[in-house]
Amino acid sequence: MESQETPDGPEGHQGMICASFNQDTTSLSVGTKSGYRLFSVTAVDKLDCIHEGVSTSIQPFPLSPPVECPDVYIVERLFSSSLVVVVSLSVPRRMNVYHFKKGTEICNYSYSNNILSVRLNRQRLVVCLEESIYIHNIKDMKLLKTLLNTPTNPSGLCALSVNHSNSYLAYPGNATIGEITVYDANNLSTVTLIQAHDSPLAALTFNASGTKLASASEKGTVIRVFTIPEGQRLFEFRRGMKRYVSISSLSFSVDAQFLCASSNTETVHIFKLEQHSPSREEESPTWSAYVGKMFTAASTYLPTQVSDMMHQDRAFATVRLNMFGLKNICALATIQKLPRLLVASSDGHLYIYNVDPQDGGECVLVQKHRLFDTDEELEEQREEEKPEDAPPQPANQSYAATVALSSTPPSSTTLMGYSEDGGTQKGEVIPEHEFAEGPVCLDDETEFPPVGNQSN
Repeated sequence: MESQETPDGPEGHQGMICASFNQDTTSLSVGTKSGYRLFSVTAVDKLDCIHEGVSTSIQPFPLSPPVECPDVYIVERLFSSSLVVVVSLSVPRRMNVYHFKKGTEICNYSYSNNILSVRLNRQRLVVCLEESIYIHNIKDMKLLKTLLNTPTNPSGLCALSVNHSNSYLAYPGNATIGEITVYDANNLSTVTLIQAHDSPLAALTFNASGTKLASASEKGTVIRVFTIPEGQRLFEFRRGMKRYVSISSLSFSVDAQFLCASSNTETVHIFKLEQHSPSREEESPTWSAYVGKMFTAASTYLPTQVSDMMHQDRAFATVRLNMFGLKNICALATIQKLPRLLVASSDGHLYIYNVDPQDGGECVLVQKHRLFDTDEELEEQREEEKPEDAPPQPANQSYAATVALSSTPPSSTTLMGYSEDGGTQKGEVIPEHEFAEGPVCLDDETEFPPVGNQSN
């Protein structure tokens, strides 16, 4: 559920670089040219900005002078906790992990190449590079596994199950065809390989329980759903036939009854995951059911490609956006007890639609929120918040420097991808943390994230 873009069209918001929903779709994270913003999306009528992190000053290398880190192109929040992961275009090989409510940096890691994506759940934090993947234990940020020489993955495509009891990780198993590698990030072993598509993969996502995996290829015409861990094809949906599109996001509803897909076109599709019962069709011998049976019978004599097309389900519901060619991400959520479709667009807005779970059809827009204030509103806000006798601030002060920071610097290490399992010896470079027995509750900021023992 992440989108990275550099809007270059006239309608794209010039301050927005990326956007992502958190694991339970209660929060929206937006990376900007000046830092990042976190929004609460638990209500329809209002969009609360719960935190705004301005560009931070960090040291890209030990003993080097600090530099400003604007242009945040990756920002991921862990559920409703205060842990947020940030990567800046200024230092694209450095991952910073913050406790945003305290304004402190927990730790940072540097890698041998640019970071393309980050995924996290309550047990694991996964960092994806173009040809390698790093798996960390999120409780203490210890590096558990380094997957080297993975197939070339220039977009950093990967998906991590939000269910920490299984922590399945999916990533491309081949650079030229749509093969999926499913990896157990808890037991650190490969589970299965899925031959999903003929062309390279473009999108992957797990359902909330980690028992289903949806995929789309670069053609963008067919979306498939597989059982996990078996890897058996369960559903096949056809998004369209006329043109190839770039699928930018896939997302299941929390009950895995629906799957939404957004692309660079003006249409967002919602598919319903239901098995068709033959007995019900026999009980109601309508003309359409009769024609459907004729097509089904005839498909056995047709070429495989034509036969597969006739068995693919179409969209249950759709949304027509007032834009074309702009990247966006979509998510299905239950807000105020009703099913909603959320679309965060690179035009700088969040769109909220009502979804009819019974009849589907065209979804109704109920709210449109602006993710960025206008210049006039920003100026008014600065004037209102400006104290009368405020002391001058240092020119390059970071947002973390506006709160009390300890005298001990945050932990930092560089991972060079030296061996398959060698990363496990690197854990000691992270300062001591408050370890917890078993899974920890991350929704309470007093319990997580654990901050290293530091002197005040």
